[in-house]
Amino acid sequence: MNPVQEELSARERGILEAVIDNFITTARPVGSRTLSRSGGLGLSPASIRNTMSDLEEKGYLYQPFQSAGRVPTDKAYRLHVDAVTAQRRSAPRSAVQTLERIKEDLAVEKVLQRAAEALSVITSELGFGIEPLVDEGLLEGVELIRLSSERIMLVLTIGRGVVKTIFVELDRRFDNSRLDKLASRLRERLTGLTLSEIRHTARNRLKDVVEDERDPLNIFIQSADTLFDLKESNRELVFGETSKLATQPEFNDQGNLRSLISLTDRKLHLLEVMKKRANKEGLSISIGGENELSDLANFTLVTDTYRMGKMSGIIGVIGPTRMSYRRVISVVEYTSRLLSDMLDK
Repeated sequence: MNPVQEELSARERGILEAVIDNFITTARPVGSRTLSRSGGLGLSPASIRNTMSDLEEKGYLYQPFQSAGRVPTDKAYRLHVDAVTAQRRSAPRSAVQTLERIKEDLAVEKVLQRAAEALSVITSELGFGIEPLVDEGLLEGVELIRLSSERIMLVLTIGRGVVKTIFVELDRRFDNSRLDKLASRLRERLTGLTLSEIRHTARNRLKDVVEDERDPLNIFIQSADTLFDLKESNRELVFGETSKLATQPEFNDQGNLRSLISLTDRKLHLLEVMKKRANKEGLSISIGGENELSDLANFTLVTDTYRMGKMSGIIGVIGPTRMSYRRVISVVEYTSRLLSDMLDK
């Protein structure tokens, strides 16, 4: 939940926005003389300094060390972001041209990977993508592949190109012709259904085509609840390149670098955080202390959802709280619309 913001005067808002814009550009604490020289405010250094002191008392600015200028707080960035999201936005032309190239791929995993990589390049943050939660996606294809005498791989194609593999242990050996027949019966009875529907109705849909108690179809009837239950942890999470992000001054602090490495290594933690966003359509932005994970205390997450039939996935970026929010938000929103146009067919 976002903190309640008190009303600021026009002068306070103007100076706060000037501090934020300057700090985003330079990554250096901002002083009153710097703002006065930059023009646009029409105020003396003393007037600006007094207003900056008021903003510090209200929790919008802080002084990282004595005699330094001021730096925006999470509270200041929240005010800034709320103002940005209230305005109409369009992605820069150069970003659009880069993102349009992801249309060259059709498989969901490849499209997401290319989108995440493009976001990393365009924003200089860490782009990432999460494939849709497939529970409400329609089953389009079923294949069975023998791995050993008593082990097969069930390959499910869900929606437009999401492929999931499940390993199934058999209690006896079956020849290839019987496996082919089994796959054919599964396709005949289950394609066109959601995984949720399959879990709840598999027994009734399959029981009349079981030949005998030794029929391998019994395994799918008895284990439908688990075989067709693809958990959140099974979702694919892909990251773009970290090279541009790592050059930002925030990563001179080894703690921030360790937090980022920890986050990319522990994908399940990020998937857990993203679960709530998957259920909420549209743009979502969490800044610094608003994030649930301690590893994200100095970072901002900007995400948007994309549609693929009844399913939705997530695309977004992770970066230091000092980021060009106008640019990042517009690019993430455009990417989400582009993915939906490609995949929601």
